[in-house]
Amino acid sequence: MSLLPKNKQKRNQLYLTLAGALLVIVGIAFGLIRPQFSKLSQVKKETIDTRGRLETYQRLIQQSDTITNELGAATSQLARAETDLATGDFYAWTIDTIRHFKANYKVDVPEIGQPSIGPVDLLPNFPYRQIRFNLRGTGYYHDIGKFIADFENTYPHMRVVNLSMIPLGPDTEKLSFNMDVVALVKTSS
Repeated sequence: MSLLPKNKQKRNQLYLTLAGALLVIVGIAFGLIRPQFSKLSQVKKETIDTRGRLETYQRLIQQSDTITNELGAATSQLARAETDLATGDFYAWTIDTIRHFKANYKVDVPEIGQPSIGPVDLLPNFPYRQIRFNLRGTGYYHDIGKFIADFENTYPHMRVVNLSMIPLGPDTEKLSFNMDVVALVKTSS
């Protein structure tokens, strides 16, 4: 017993119906299901990207306490480093700093020049300003050398430039020195 009708016309109608049903199924697959699979793969990719960003944000949130502590430590270290920067009345600061420092050395510094303020000339776009002042004095060669070395080591934000030394006279071993000192200026926060 055959399932196909014996009538040729009915058989052709069955074939056409099957072909139509097959076309409808293929049309549904390509028209509705395939775009849904494409959309599903795009959503899957976006989900993976979003999860990656979420993990990054969670890691940063977990590190925020550490970063906050590091920022606090860096801020306090900067504040300690800025304690010897020039502040307030620059001429008074210059005189106080030099007079206090030279008290332990055998050099005479009778003349401290008026400081002039300007941009830092060593590094471009440096966030501080600088003052430059002149020191003139006398002393023995080794005493002057020790004074300058200890001065630059004690005040790392200052540097001695344009140093010149000449003998005071033929009868003495003392030298007259002239130097410029450049110091950073503390800017307002």
